[in-house]
Order: sequence, then structure tokens, then C-alpha cells
Amino acid sequence: MAMRRTVTSATPKLAAQLAAKPPSRPFVTNMAYKMAKGMMPKISDTERTALACGTVGFDKDIFAGNPSLASLVDKYPAAGLDQLSDEEKSFLDNECDHLCSIIDDYTVVQNADLPPQAWDYMRKEGFFAMKIPKEWGGKGFSTAAVSAVLCKLGSRCSDANATVAVPNSLGPGELLVRYGTPEQQQYFLPRLASGQLIPCFGLTGPHSGSDATSLIGSYGTVEERDGVLGVVATFRKRYITLAPVAGVVGVGLDLRDPNGLLKGKGAEGFTVALLERDHEGLRMGPRHVPLTSAFMNGTVEGDDVWIPMDHLLGGQERCGYGWKMFVECLAEGRGVSLPAGSASAARTLNTGVGAYCRARKQFKVPIAEFGGIQEALARMGTQGLITVASTDLMNAIIDNHEAPMVLSSIMKQSVTDRGRNIIIDGMDIMGGAGISRGPKNFVGNMYMSVPIAITVEGANIMTRSFQIMGQGITRCHPHMVPIIDSLDSDDKDAPKVFRDNLFKMFGHVFYNLGGSMARGVTSGVSTMFRSSSAYKNGDKLTSHHEAQLLRLSQNLAYSADLALLLGGRLKFEELLLGRMADAMSAIYLGYAVLWHYQHQKGIEGLEAMTEHAMLTLEHEAQEALREAAANFPAPLGSAFGFLMGLGTSPLGEFSRPYRPPSDALTKEVADLLTKPSGMRDLFNTHIYVSGEESDHLSTLLRAFPVVIEADQIQKALRKEQREPTSAEAQTLALATELRDQIVQVDVFEKHGALEQQEGYVRPAIAATESWEGAVENESFKAVA
Repeated sequence: MAMRRTVTSATPKLAAQLAAKPPSRPFVTNMAYKMAKGMMPKISDTERTALACGTVGFDKDIFAGNPSLASLVDKYPAAGLDQLSDEEKSFLDNECDHLCSIIDDYTVVQNADLPPQAWDYMRKEGFFAMKIPKEWGGKGFSTAAVSAVLCKLGSRCSDANATVAVPNSLGPGELLVRYGTPEQQQYFLPRLASGQLIPCFGLTGPHSGSDATSLIGSYGTVEERDGVLGVVATFRKRYITLAPVAGVVGVGLDLRDPNGLLKGKGAEGFTVALLERDHEGLRMGPRHVPLTSAFMNGTVEGDDVWIPMDHLLGGQERCGYGWKMFVECLAEGRGVSLPAGSASAARTLNTGVGAYCRARKQFKVPIAEFGGIQEALARMGTQGLITVASTDLMNAIIDNHEAPMVLSSIMKQSVTDRGRNIIIDGMDIMGGAGISRGPKNFVGNMYMSVPIAITVEGANIMTRSFQIMGQGITRCHPHMVPIIDSLDSDDKDAPKVFRDNLFKMFGHVFYNLGGSMARGVTSGVSTMFRSSSAYKNGDKLTSHHEAQLLRLSQNLAYSADLALLLGGRLKFEELLLGRMADAMSAIYLGYAVLWHYQHQKGIEGLEAMTEHAMLTLEHEAQEALREAAANFPAPLGSAFGFLMGLGTSPLGEFSRPYRPPSDALTKEVADLLTKPSGMRDLFNTHIYVSGEESDHLSTLLRAFPVVIEADQIQKALRKEQREPTSAEAQTLALATELRDQIVQVDVFEKHGALEQQEGYVRPAIAATESWEGAVENESFKAVA
């Protein structure tokens, strides 16, 4: 206790003194300022804009080392179905269900397109206009409602999910609502709302993948023609979702004004043009084929296309403003639409695969009782809970009119990656039923489409190793932006601003160092003596894990301060940034899980699955910080790695107490998915189940209670050594019939375009039949 008092009282006191009363020594200040200014690389216009875009909130609290679960719960007071209005719930239960009913996932993939009636229905019922305000004819739905719709569509057909997602995230519709001129809004928004125009957004080019805003190969020059000011543009765009069918496209251009024709009204740089499909010189239509997916994706191109100034989004005043438009709207696509696909996989597969494990038998035992299956199921459940919880929280944040760039990057990278892992585990469990294509397979197309979610809107590798911490360590740090601004300024007060915030940063370092070391000791003790069943008390579950997350937040904040000493080299140290991003992601997702628990208390099994999730996330964060310290890059290298390790784990392994969940807890979580439970009911929301006999997921869910009852009957018969009653025999027979149905896979007399040709014989068979030297009509039976 004496050591704890020393760390927790003396260190914060020193931190407060440094922050409150920086010494006034102009000569030293000016020298330090000039030295720092010389070390810092020049901030590009794009980087400067990125620092000013979006919002910071809970992510800033994490970097400050003082996040609060209570404030998170109070600020975002609803989760799950409670986030939806009655109108939104009705749309989800009626229009969304009807759309799912007219789509067959296998047929969509085979035909490489949604059926005409689905396209007509989506247009008519406003699926492309959920985010357009009602005054313009749209639905005016919340982000939570859009996410729920995308989740349900994804449970039926991932191509329907992708088709609806784009107009409701980064399509021109939302940009028009925020930035369009009155004339543009009056023309485009009613047409987008009615479905007359389907929108798309052209950003990515052949030489600008994840660095989409570099706009290489897409540029425009301001010119005047016949007294009309406009832009002559050339552009090459690819991977543009909905481009082959879109009626209007927003095209990102690098605008140049060599002759000064803008005259101070607008600026050079990233600008968005609004072009209808029949715009002269615009070429749209050719398709890409993303793996086996059927959603429309293709190119947008043009050479020397004349674009009048009133066709630029927001008009001339918004020239050069496109990066800010793009970044602030990107939070919707990265933070909501793509994670909704992962939530769909989490809900569908935990529901369907859990039922399959109870119904499917091997060696006369349900595979749900096999340890290896339980291990994979528990991972699916845990990652599913993390996905659902973080999706609900992000929806609440966006609906609170925030645009959190760092948190949306975490959702894009970490949640889509967890969705992929859920699908992989589901495929492994389903075995042959997962790899045999056909209408009965409800996981195969998810498996083949998930790499697309990993890749689009900023590849996950880039997002993890550069974006999360690259933005977070500057944008969310409580003192970095003022320091950067002062170093980039020629104002006479800049050295003083630099000095004041530098000392505040020193205070920040010592505050989090003290907290990290103290909590490193107490966390080791509390974790060591914590009962394995403590999680069954919800209040103790919450208080324990909140304390661990607070400790890890201070670990991260302290580690980030040390990493900043690398100066301009830091943004090139992507291995370090990636590991710290893993820690940041695990911490934020941990708070999301606890936030979700606070709003969903009372669900049977939620404590066990929350415990499993929290242990997993705490271990992830701990190991990421361990590896960051062990591999701290040169020139500071091992010395600063030692300091990072000392601050985050002052007593070595004793203060790295987090371990993966125990086998007993893993089995308990797996049972929640293979037996009736509140957690199965939680996952079974926002998914579509047709109830038709031809729907394999419906068959599984119909079989689930029957096979459980049959297994209980068989257990009783063995124990009581008797024959079944007539009613019991009927149940056993029905269970056997249903079990036979759920193990069936699709088989085709003909497959592929060649076999559909009349008279086609498979070459291998034809070669056998025409084998040189073979005796006509000879067979083994005849010879024998």
C-alpha cells in the first residue's frame, strides 16, 4: 500500500504542477520550439484537413486515460430494438421482410443480379432513401434503423445488403443533404427519394486504392466557355458500387485553377462533381466481378468532360471542400454499413450453426458436445456479442450527430475482421454442408463475400497499421493538435503555445505513468484473487472489467506519449502503430460490450458471454502492448521499449494478469448457442427466416426444439430402461426425419455453362468411351 500511495499521489501531483505552472524561460522556450519545428515534417493540406474533420468524443477519453462507462451509458441511453421508432420497426418487420422473401441468394449469385421485382420494390418502398429527410420524400430513418435493415438483408443475401448500403452511406444523397445548393437539392433529392435515380460515388482510381483521396488520374481544370465558368475533367474510377446501374454519380476530382478564374470563391483541391448518366462524355456500364458476388460494381470514366460550375456539389463555393465532405460522411459507411454486414453474419450464424450443432450427430452424439466444436462455437458467440454490442454503440454515436473518424476506423477494421472469423468458424463447423454450393447453403456466399468487406472503403491492413493510431495519436490526444498547430504557425505567440502544451503533455505522461503502474499492481492482485464465478453477479462483473479497461486505457495513453517521441518517424513505423491499434480497438470494444450489458441486463446467459468477451479483449490489449514494447523501433529502441514495459507492467508477468477464457466458461458459452437461451433469442433478431420448407435455415430452426426434446426422451428411456410412449415415438421419428433433412446438401444433374449445352458429354467420360484398343461392349461383368 505504501508503494501505491507513492505512485498515486506523488506522480499526479508532479503532473499537475507541470501542467499548471510551466516555467517562463523565453530563451529556452524559443530554442526548444525551433528544434521541434525543425524535426517535425511539413503537414500536408490533406493531413491538415483530416485533423480538422470529424469529431472526437469517447476516443479522446481513452487517449486521455480517463474514460468513464457511466458517462457512456448516460450519453447513449438505448441499445438494440430500443433504438428504433415504431415506424422503423414496422418497416423492418414488413417491407424488409417482403424484400427478403422475393430474393433467393443462390439464384442471385447464379444470375449475377437481383431479380427485377426486387429492384422495383427497393425503389418503390424507399430502400435507397432511408437517410434522405422526409421533407424531400425520403424515410428520414435513424442510423440504427438503417443498420438493422442492412443486417436483416445480409442474413438473406449479402448482395442485397451491399446494394442498399451504398445509397444510405456514401452516396451523393447524404452529401446533397449536407452540402448541396438549394437548386441541387430540389432537383436531385426528390428523384433519389422516389428511386428514379440510383446514386453512386466515384472515388477510387487505378493508382489510388486505399489512398483514394490522392485522386491520381482524376483531375479537372477550371475554364470559361461562352461566358460560363466550369471545369474540364478527365477521370478514371474503378470498384464503384452501383456504377453499372446508377443514374447519378458523384465524381471526386483534383481541381486545378492555373489561371485564377475562381477569384477567391472556392479553392483548388478535392472537389465533387454531380453527373447524371447521360452527361456528355461520361462512360458508365462495364462491370467488375468481385469474387462470386452479384452486386453491381464497375467503372466510371471520362476524358475532357465539360462540367458547368453548378454541377459541382455545393457550387463554386464548395470547390476544394470535397475532402471534408468525404471524411465526415465516411463515418457512416465505415462505421455503420460495413459493420452491419458483420452483425448480420454474427446473428445468422450463431443462430443457424448453433442449431445445426444440436441437430447434427456424429458417433451417435450431437456435435454440440464435442470440445473442438464448443471451442469454435464459443469464439463465434463471443465475437458475435462484440460485433453486435459495438454496432449498437456506433449507431447511437452517429445518431447523436457525431462523426468519429477513429472509432469508425476501428469499426471498419476490427469488426469486419471479427465478422470474417465468425464466418470461418461457421464454415469449419458446417463442414461439407458449408462448402457445397446451392440453395441449402446459408453460409457459403457469406464466406465468399466477406473478403470484399475487408477490402473496400480502406483496406483493413492500411486501416490497422496506419489510420487508427495515425489519426488517434494526434486527433484524439488532448494536447497534440495545439502543439502541431503551434509548430506549423509563424505567429509570435506560437512558442508560448508550444511551451504551455508541451508541459501539459509532460503532465499527461506522468499522470498516466502513475496510473498505469498503480493499476498494474492492483489489477494483478484483483485478477489473481477473483473467483471464477464472480461474473454471475452483474454488478461485480461490470466493476471488475471497467477497472481493467481503465488500467489498459492508461497503459495505452502512456505508450502513445512514448511513441510520439519518435517524431516524424512515427507515421512510418506501421508495425508499432498496428499493435497499438489492436490495443486501442480492444479497449474501445470492451467498453462497447459493457455499455451493451448495462442496457440489456436480464437476458439469460448475457453475464457468461460478456465475461468471455471481456477476458478475450483484455488479453488482446495486453498482448498488443507487450509486443509494442518488445519491438519498440530504433533509434530509441530497447531503452524506450523497457520504459513502455515498465509503465504498463511494472511487476513483469504479475502485472500482465489477463488470460484467455477458461475451458469451463467456453463450454458454458457454447451451450448458450446450442440450447434454448436468451442469447440465442438476442442473436435471432434482425435476421430473416422465411418459414418455408425449402429454406434450410428455417428447417434448422424448426428442428432445433424437436431434436432437443428427442434427446431428452432418449436419455430418459435409457435411464428408466423402457420403451417410448406413442407420443414419444412420434417425437423421436420426427427428430430423425428432420435430422435427415438438415444433413442434405444440393446436388445438380448439370453444372456450368458447358453442361447446359444440348448433347454435351463430359470430356473425361467421352475419352473413356472412345479409348483406343477398347473392345466394344466389353465390361467387367461380361469378362467375368
